[in-house]
Amino acid sequence: MSQPGKNPPHPASGRAGVAHESWRLLGIMSEFVEAAERLGNIRPAVSMFGGSRVPAGHPYFILAEKIARQLSDAGFSVISGGGPGMMEAFNKGAYFGKSPAVGLNIELPREQFPNSYQDISLSFRHFFARKVAFVRYATAYVVLPGGFGTLDELLEALTLVQTGKIPRMPIILVHAPFWSGLMDWLRNTLAAEGTISIEDVDLIQVIDEPEHVVKAVLTHYETRGFRRADAELGIFLDL
Repeated sequence: MSQPGKNPPHPASGRAGVAHESWRLLGIMSEFVEAAERLGNIRPAVSMFGGSRVPAGHPYFILAEKIARQLSDAGFSVISGGGPGMMEAFNKGAYFGKSPAVGLNIELPREQFPNSYQDISLSFRHFFARKVAFVRYATAYVVLPGGFGTLDELLEALTLVQTGKIPRMPIILVHAPFWSGLMDWLRNTLAAEGTISIEDVDLIQVIDEPEHVVKAVLTHYETRGFRRADAELGIFLDL
């Protein structure tokens, strides 16, 4: 029974809304299926993040391209957001390396357009499906200077590792001067006030040299290998 003074919802509009939501869910499922089919064989892979507003020729762009090239030549597929700026630098470095350059493109009202250095290119409408693809197929996260989107992906990975939703993996910040304020805040505010533990700060490595980034990823997997155990695969199914 409807409350006095309120009009009940129209039955037809309710059915239309449910149908629309069902189609939307099917679209989301299709993005997960396509990602699984096209990215299932790219491992080992590294997801790389950085600002979309960094122009070609900027020192950050050059550094990003160099790291991606060295990772690609070391046998790692490189996954980026597929767009301009640092995403283009990551894809470009990998594209001219030995391993695939992967772009997980997102449809946005502005800014995003696919760069031309993608061996494998996927297009997403939904941010969270794209987020799962970044973490699901990565053996490491390498994060260079960027804005809100870069910070979002960094904190997402830290949260998933901290809570045990994904196995521990290298999470590397590149260019210490850019990240020093964040690292100080994590130690001197969050850890000091007990909102995280000091061990949580150790989930992050800060590295400046491209060859040291590659070495850090390789060192992490020297003893455990890149093939995921059944227990780890089960964890990823819970994402």
